Amino acid sequence: MALMMTFMILTGKSTLLNHLFGTNFREMDAFKGRHVLVELSCQIILSQTTKGIWMAHCAGIEPCTLVMDLEGTDGRERGEDDTAFEKQSALFALAVSDIVLINMWCHDIGREQAANKPLLKTVFQVMMRLFSPRKTTLMFVIRDKTRTPLENLEPVLREDIQKIWDSVPKPKAHKETPLSEFFNVEVVALSSYEEKEEQFKEQVASLRQRFFHSIAPGGLAGDRRGVVPASGFSFSAQQIWKIIKENKDLDLPAHKVMVATVRCEEIANEKLASFVANEEWCELDEAIQTRPVSGFGKKLTSILGTCLSEYDMEATYFDGGVRSAKRKQLEEKLLQLVQPAFHSMLGHIRTGTLDKFKEAFDKALSGGEGFSVAAHTCTESFMSQFDEACSDASIQQAHWDSSKVREKLQRDIDAHVAAVRGAKLSELTTLYEKKLNEALSGPVEALLDGAGDDTWPAIRKLLRRETESAVSGFSAALSSFDMDEQTNGKMIASLEDYARGVVESKAKEEAARVLIRMKDRFATLFSQDSDSMPRVWTGKEDIRAITKMARSASLKLLSVIAAIRLDDGADNIEKTLAVALVDIRSGATTNKSSTSDDPLASSTWEEVSPSKTLITPVQCKSLWRQFKMETEYTVTQAIAAQEASKRNNNWLPPPWAIVALVVLGFNEFMTLLRNPLYLGVIFVAFLLVKALWVQLDISGEFRNGALPGLLALSTKFLPTVMNLLRKLAEEGQKPATTEPQRNHPLAARGFQSGVTNNSGFSSTGSSDVTSSENSSEYSSPSIHEKRK
Repeated sequence: MALMMTFMILTGKSTLLNHLFGTNFREMDAFKGRHVLVELSCQIILSQTTKGIWMAHCAGIEPCTLVMDLEGTDGRERGEDDTAFEKQSALFALAVSDIVLINMWCHDIGREQAANKPLLKTVFQVMMRLFSPRKTTLMFVIRDKTRTPLENLEPVLREDIQKIWDSVPKPKAHKETPLSEFFNVEVVALSSYEEKEEQFKEQVASLRQRFFHSIAPGGLAGDRRGVVPASGFSFSAQQIWKIIKENKDLDLPAHKVMVATVRCEEIANEKLASFVANEEWCELDEAIQTRPVSGFGKKLTSILGTCLSEYDMEATYFDGGVRSAKRKQLEEKLLQLVQPAFHSMLGHIRTGTLDKFKEAFDKALSGGEGFSVAAHTCTESFMSQFDEACSDASIQQAHWDSSKVREKLQRDIDAHVAAVRGAKLSELTTLYEKKLNEALSGPVEALLDGAGDDTWPAIRKLLRRETESAVSGFSAALSSFDMDEQTNGKMIASLEDYARGVVESKAKEEAARVLIRMKDRFATLFSQDSDSMPRVWTGKEDIRAITKMARSASLKLLSVIAAIRLDDGADNIEKTLAVALVDIRSGATTNKSSTSDDPLASSTWEEVSPSKTLITPVQCKSLWRQFKMETEYTVTQAIAAQEASKRNNNWLPPPWAIVALVVLGFNEFMTLLRNPLYLGVIFVAFLLVKALWVQLDISGEFRNGALPGLLALSTKFLPTVMNLLRKLAEEGQKPATTEPQRNHPLAARGFQSGVTNNSGFSSTGSSDVTSSENSSEYSSPSIHEKRK
C-alpha cells in the first residue's frame, strides 16, 4: 500500500482538506468564531479549531493517501508561551510527507510574518541539518484570490521562497545544494469559499484530480526517495518526532522573553560601555601597566559592583530568567575586560616578590647564615607575602585562581636558589682546589727535583695530609647546603681526585723535562765536590768514579720520575733500570737491547711494577742513550783539563839537567857574583819575560797545539810589548817629590808596585786559565774536535 502524507498550515486549512480529500476534520463555525465546542467522534475539542496533529484517510483517491491536519500557526490559544510546537509539527510534516499544502491568503503574499517566512526559514535550516535530502512537493494554495493574475503572484511567491532558502545557514555538506534538491514548488489559487462557494468547489474538484496517481512519474509525488512501507510508518514517525523534540533550535522563546532578552541586552551593553569609559577604571588600567597599584582588588570590586547594581536597577521589571542570564553575561564580559589588568597586577606582585627575595637571600648569605636555612626561611617568608598581596588584589565578583602564578613564583625562587647554590658550590670548590694547588705544586716539584729513595713516600704523605685538611674544611662548608649524602660524597671524591690530579700533572711536567733535569744533576755533581765547591782538575781526581757517581744520581732521578707511585707498595723500577742500563761489574754502561731477556722490553711499568707509567721503559732506554751522548763531552773536557793541569805542574827540568846546568854554568855563576850589575839586568829581564808570559797567556795558547799557539803569539806579541813600554814610560814621567833622599825608595816602591801589578795581572791570568780549565765541560764542541 502506497503512503502519501499531506498537511496544511494557516487558517482555513481544515475546510480545504475536507472538500479536497473528503475528510471529516473539525471546522470553525463562521457565526460563532473559534471559541465554540464541536463534538467530533465522541471527543470534546475546546477552543482552538485544530490542536495538535490529526490524521485521516482520503476517500476515493488512489493510491491510498493519508492526510495530516496541523494546528494553525496564527492561533492565540497556546499564546506566546509555546511557539516551539508549531515549528516542531511543521518540521515533522516536512520529514514524513510527500506533498505539503501551505494554505495562505492572497493579500499576505510579500509580507514577512503573515507569509510565515521566519517559520519556513527555521524549518528549512533544521531539516537540512537533521535529515538527508528527500524531495518534497511544496504546494502553496493561495486563498481568496483577487483580480491579480496568478502569473503575477507566482513569481513573487517563488522569489520569496528562493530568498528564504538562500538566507538559511547551511551545513558544509549542503553549501551548494539548490532548493530543487529538497523541494518541488507548486502554486495554485482558489477563490473565496464564503463569497464564491460554487467557483471554489469547482477549483477544488479540479485540484483533487491532480492527487490521483500522484506517485506516478511526473505526478505530484513522483520523487519517492526514502519512502518507508506502511508497516514501518508508525516506528519511523516515532523516531522522527523524537529527533525533532530533542533539537533545541526549534525551542523559540515567548514574546515577553524576547522583549526581555532585547532590552536586558541593551542595558547590559550600555553598562559595559559605561564601564569602559569610567575614568577611575581607565586610570587604574593605565597605572597597572607599569607598576603595582595599592588596593587594586578593592577599587576594581567597587567599580564592578556599581556597574552591576545599575544594571539590576534598570532591568528589575523584566523576566527574571532573562535578566539573570544577561546579568551573568555582563559580568563575564566585565571580568573578561579586567582580567588582563588582574594578570598584570599578579605579574607585578610576582616580580616584586622575586626581587625582594633575591635581595633578602643575598643579604642573609652575606651575613653568614647557612645556605639551607637562609633559603628555607626566605622562601617561606616571601611566599607568605605573595599570598597576602594576591588576596589584596583579588576581585570579589571573580573567583580567579592565582595558583599558576604562585607556582611560577615558586619555580623562579627554586631556580634562583639552585643557581646561587651552584655558584656558591663552584666558588667553594674553586677555593679549595686553589688551596690544594698552592699546597701541593711547589713541594711536589721540589721533591721531584731532588729525587731520592724517599721522594714518593714524602709525596704520598704530603698528599694525604693536605687532602685530609682540605676535605675536612670542604665537608664543614658543604654541611650548610643540606645536600644528600650521595651528592656530598661525589663532591668530596671530586676534590680528592683533583688533589691526585695536581700531583700527577706536576709529575707529568717533570717527566716532560726529565732529560734536562738529568743533565743538570750530572753537571752539578760532576763539576762540584762534596762541599758544593767547583772542582779543580789537578790530576789527582778519579774521573771515572765521579762520572759513575753523577750518572747513578741521574739514573735515580729517571727512575723516580718514570712512574707515579701514589699507592703504597714497593716497586723495582730503579733496579730494573740499573740492571738494564748500567753494568755493575765493569761500571760501564752496556746495551741490553740486543739480548732476548731485555728487562725494558715491556711497554709500561704496570707490567713489571704497580705504578702508573709516565715514561715507558723503552723511552727510558732512549733517554739514557741520549743522556750519555750529551754528557760524554763534559767528561772528555774534564779529562783534557786534568792532563793540561798535569803538564802545567811539571815545569822543573829533570835532575840530570839540573846537575849539568850547575857543572857547566859554574863560570857564568862566578861571573855574576863578581859583577852584580848583571844580576839586576837578569832580574829585570826576568820580570819582563814574566809579564809577557802572563800577558800573552802562552800556556793557554799552546794548549790547542803548537802551530795555533805560534800563530796566536805572532799576532799578539808586538801589541803586548808596546803596551808594556807605554806603561813604563808613564811611570817615568811622574813628577819628582821635594825630598830627594826618598827618590830611590819611591822608585823602588814604584817598581815594586809595577811588579805587584804585573804579579796581580799574572794571577788574574792564571785564574782565568784555571777557570777555563775547570769549566772545560761547557766549551763548544768545536774545541773538542780541534783537539781530536
